[in-house]
Amino acid sequence: MDIPIEKKNFPKSKLVMIGLGVLIVGLILFVVISSSGNSKLNVQKERLSISTVNNGIFQENIPVNGVVLPITTIYLDAIEGGRVEEKYVEDGAIMKKGEPILRLTNTDLELSLVNQETSVYNLLTQMQISQNAARQNTINKLNQFTDVESGLIEAERLLNLNKKLYEKDAIGRQELIKSENEYNYQKQRMQLANQILRQDSVATKQEQRQIQSSYQRTQNALELMRRKVADLIVKAPVDGQLTSLDAEIGQSKNKGERLGQIDVLSGFKVRVDIDEHYISRIYAGQRGSFTFSNKQYFLVIKKVYTQVTNGRFQVDMEFENEVPDGIRRGQTLQIRVALSEEKEALLVAKGGFFQQTGGNWIFKLSDDGSVAYKVDISLGSQNTEFYEVLSGLKPGDKVVTSSYNNYGSIEELVIKN
Repeated sequence: MDIPIEKKNFPKSKLVMIGLGVLIVGLILFVVISSSGNSKLNVQKERLSISTVNNGIFQENIPVNGVVLPITTIYLDAIEGGRVEEKYVEDGAIMKKGEPILRLTNTDLELSLVNQETSVYNLLTQMQISQNAARQNTINKLNQFTDVESGLIEAERLLNLNKKLYEKDAIGRQELIKSENEYNYQKQRMQLANQILRQDSVATKQEQRQIQSSYQRTQNALELMRRKVADLIVKAPVDGQLTSLDAEIGQSKNKGERLGQIDVLSGFKVRVDIDEHYISRIYAGQRGSFTFSNKQYFLVIKKVYTQVTNGRFQVDMEFENEVPDGIRRGQTLQIRVALSEEKEALLVAKGGFFQQTGGNWIFKLSDDGSVAYKVDISLGSQNTEFYEVLSGLKPGDKVVTSSYNNYGSIEELVIKN
């Protein structure tokens, strides 16, 4: 006799547990399978910047900012200190060389000039007195010399006469000896008078030279003092435009203090700030270019200032040919400074991808453009528009050059139209 077997029913709770277990196992298998291949990410094509790699002319350059300045600037400093008494022009005026700008007053300096002038006049008076005295002294000595000369002539006449008379025994020997002694005496007086005249002439000339030298030094000091007083009137040293005038009526200015500047309007230069990273690659003669009013202009580096401040150094550039119409002092220009000569190279457009990859890899599109995958590359120099491709890409390749910020460790981009 068959015994019926009672059919057992599984509780619903067990069925739920079994289902959860199967689901978990399936998820694990999916993760394992997914991790064993390339990670992918779906992206919309319109959200990507896609560029084509091409051969082209490449020149390494760097973008810099420059400020337009006058070709020459002459600074105005207070040669002598004083109080601003009068202003003849205002800031911005067009000046001609020698035109007055302002007048300072300095009582001490002006009083010194008066004292110096008085000293010169006193010295001149003393010179005239000394010259008169020297002339009178010379006249006296000449009179004395005339007397001595007359005495010598008379003594010689008397001696010659007594000699003749003595030969004729008209006089005694004593009379002859007396006339000889008188003649010798007058002769010695004559020699002494000549010596005195010579010494007087030398002394007079020496004294005159000393007085003249003293007068000349005093006169030079007076002229110097006059120039110092004249410097209280500040004048334009060259033709140009007066700028940065810092002086008000009644204001005191110290000697050497900056008053303003004169900008020579014959041309312009551009003062450029450059990162110190490039200091070894910047030199006089390098060219730069910029666009102004839809026209390209060229500049040449004329002077390099090697002093580094806050990580930057400066250069002066001058316009190579024509100066743009309408350019103004203080205007900022965006300039590209060339660091190399032009050459043929494989180029890829600059983009945000470089910040994440450092130029070591890039997403390259497949032939049908449906997928972009990672490829290793090597980049060389750069300019404001392109990177130089050294390896990893070939002409005609299409690459994603936009930012990779949201891609993380994604290996492939699935591009959706």
